[in-house]
Amino acid sequence: MEKKKFKLGLFPKLIIAIIIGILFGQFLPVWFCRIVVTLSSIFSTFLSFIIPLMILAYVTMGIANLKSGAGKLLLITVILAYLSTLAAGSASFLVADTLFPSFMSDGALEQIAATAGNSLESYFSLEIPPLFDTLSAVVLAFVLGLCLSTLRGKTIGDTLYNGMSDFSGVIDQVLHSVIIPLLPLYICGTFTNMTKSGQTFAILGILWKVFLVVILMHLICIFLQFLVAGAVSQKNPFRLIRNQIPGYITALGTQSSAATIPVNLQCAEADGVSAEIRNFVVPLCANIHMAGSMITITACSTAVCLMNQIPISLATVIPFIMTLGIAMVASPGAPGGSIMTALPFLYMVFGAEAGDPSGPICAIMVALYITQDSFGTACNVSGDNAIGVIVETIYQKFINKAPAQAAQAQ
Repeated sequence: MEKKKFKLGLFPKLIIAIIIGILFGQFLPVWFCRIVVTLSSIFSTFLSFIIPLMILAYVTMGIANLKSGAGKLLLITVILAYLSTLAAGSASFLVADTLFPSFMSDGALEQIAATAGNSLESYFSLEIPPLFDTLSAVVLAFVLGLCLSTLRGKTIGDTLYNGMSDFSGVIDQVLHSVIIPLLPLYICGTFTNMTKSGQTFAILGILWKVFLVVILMHLICIFLQFLVAGAVSQKNPFRLIRNQIPGYITALGTQSSAATIPVNLQCAEADGVSAEIRNFVVPLCANIHMAGSMITITACSTAVCLMNQIPISLATVIPFIMTLGIAMVASPGAPGGSIMTALPFLYMVFGAEAGDPSGPICAIMVALYITQDSFGTACNVSGDNAIGVIVETIYQKFINKAPAQAAQAQ
């Protein structure tokens, strides 16, 4: 009888990568850390090239493979993602406005901002421009997926469907052979850079109470999302949360919802979400569902206003949240993408003068956000799978069931 070979799972690999990254940044010389950052940067460039292709392949085939109701499911998914983002941002402001005034100290944010320019540079970089950006990929996938779902097997569409199916298989092979095996390297490089630059520990030493409250809000948001998903699907929410751990840890390291798609698809499969649903919900929500980022941006905005005596209220925050819920679509392709997208709209909270995107107030806002970006991203991707469970339930109970009932009636 042959002994089974021990295989280390993805989750422990990610934990080990984070620990090694922190140890590298804390104890090894700069030249060595720059080597790790260089390798991570090369992988990141390749990942940025693959992400739009991944979205195009998975979202197109996910929608095209739906037996019925593709347009309805798409609309339901978008509405759920937007409402989740709005609710998360509004709750974040109410909590921050209540607790943060007692946490503030003079000069705290300025000390955090001082770490912003300390990041390590890679020895060299490669330029691999994506064939198109993520928003273009999402729109093109919508068009192709909906058309193929409607036309396949009728007048036209079979040839293109088969071509897209083969293309999806190629991307799937790249993900399983290259992307997922090298994700620990990417995460290791990220934490090496953050630790060496002082960003990992700066926020804990200065505004650790704010930091902990924001993380707690992320965790509560995840729990509530899976609680709702469990109630709708009649599944154990704690099992759903346990299945999400690899995706959560991956997002902590990559700081990118899009980069976490491969692992999040595996989490969705563990949740019992069918391939046709998860292949379009997970990549789609990675670009439109921003609950965690909205919690962080709203909380950071409130903290900056309190530190600089800028008046802020729910009346000013709600329009800001509603605008960002749309503006941040397709922003999670890179670490810090959400806050960079939000910069032109910060005047809605800070005012015209303080809200200058190139001004010191916005620079402080960016620095404070970046230190917590990993946790916001992890909250984003976790909520994506909660939405996937809900959409799967709606599809199986109401939409996919309808054609069968109609056939029986005939």
